[in-house]
Amino acid sequence: MMRTSNWIPTVFNDFFDTDFMPRANCTAPAINVKETDKAYVVELAAPGMKKEDFNVHINDEGNLIVKMEKKNENKEEDKSARYLRREFSYSKFEQTLLLPDDVKREDIKAHVENGVLTVELPKQVEEKVKLSRQIEIG
Repeated sequence: MMRTSNWIPTVFNDFFDTDFMPRANCTAPAINVKETDKAYVVELAAPGMKKEDFNVHINDEGNLIVKMEKKNENKEEDKSARYLRREFSYSKFEQTLLLPDDVKREDIKAHVENGVLTVELPKQVEEKVKLSRQIEIG
């Protein structure tokens, strides 16, 4: 069973020490990971991104995959010089997160608000076993 204390450093190490980031020549989005009694919450800063720019899913190994991709193309035509100038902007990011054993994978939710992707990872509720009980004498 994976413990929370082992999971959080793994997320940060994997997030900032990935081979993908240097090849893409981009900066990793800022990330927050917090834990409540009922869930883990991952927040990823992505200014200017919309929900259509994200893909969040669980792969065959049971890991959470967060992808974001944004393409912008600005065209500006200068009629006096008779040329067309194009500027391309392309952002891409992909991260695999190893989930703790106590996450209810079927209840994971994600939403985007004010440039922040929030992924809620609800915890499994452990059934409390009632130790005391009256035993009938037969």
